[in-house]
Amino acid sequence: FLIIYINTRSVQKTLIVLLAVPLSLIGTFWLLYVLDYNMSVAVWVGIIALAGLSAETGVVMMLYLDRAYEDIRRQGALRSQRDLIGAVYKGAVKRVRPVVMLSTTTTVGLLPIMWSSGTGSDVMKRIAAPMVGGVVTAAFVVLLVYPTLHYIWRGWRLQKVVERTGGS
Repeated sequence: FLIIYINTRSVQKTLIVLLAVPLSLIGTFWLLYVLDYNMSVAVWVGIIALAGLSAETGVVMMLYLDRAYEDIRRQGALRSQRDLIGAVYKGAVKRVRPVVMLSTTTTVGLLPIMWSSGTGSDVMKRIAAPMVGGVVTAAFVVLLVYPTLHYIWRGWRLQKVVERTGGS
C-alpha cells in the first residue's frame, strides 16, 4: 500500500489498484484447480510474482488514465459524462498493445516451463502455473476493470462539481 501510495500520491488510486489485484488472481486459481495443484510455497511464489506484475501494470494504466483526464480537463473540454468517457477511452486505448504484448510474452515464455519434465520441473511448474493462469486474467482486469473504476471515481467527482456549480 505504502509503495503504491508514494507512487500515485492518492489514496483513491491506491485503493483502485489494490482492489483490482485480487481480481487478476482469478485465472490463477482456475488453472491451479484444472491442473490439480495444491497450495505450496512454490505456488505462493508464483502468486506473489503475479500480484506484483498486476499492481505494476495497474499503476501504469492509472497513470495513462490520469494523464488523459488531466489533458481534457486542462483544455476545458470536461463538461459531461460523455467527455469523461472520451478521456477514459483515450487513456485506456494507449495501453491495449503494451498489455497484450506483456501477457502474450509472459505466457509464451512460461509455457515451456509448464511442459518441462526435467530435474526440478515439479517446483518450477508450480511457480509458473499461477503466472500463466493469472496473466491472462490480469490483462482483462487492467484493460476493463481499471478504466471502469477510474470512470466511476472521476464521474462521481465530476457529478459533485456539476452539482456545486449549478449544472453549468
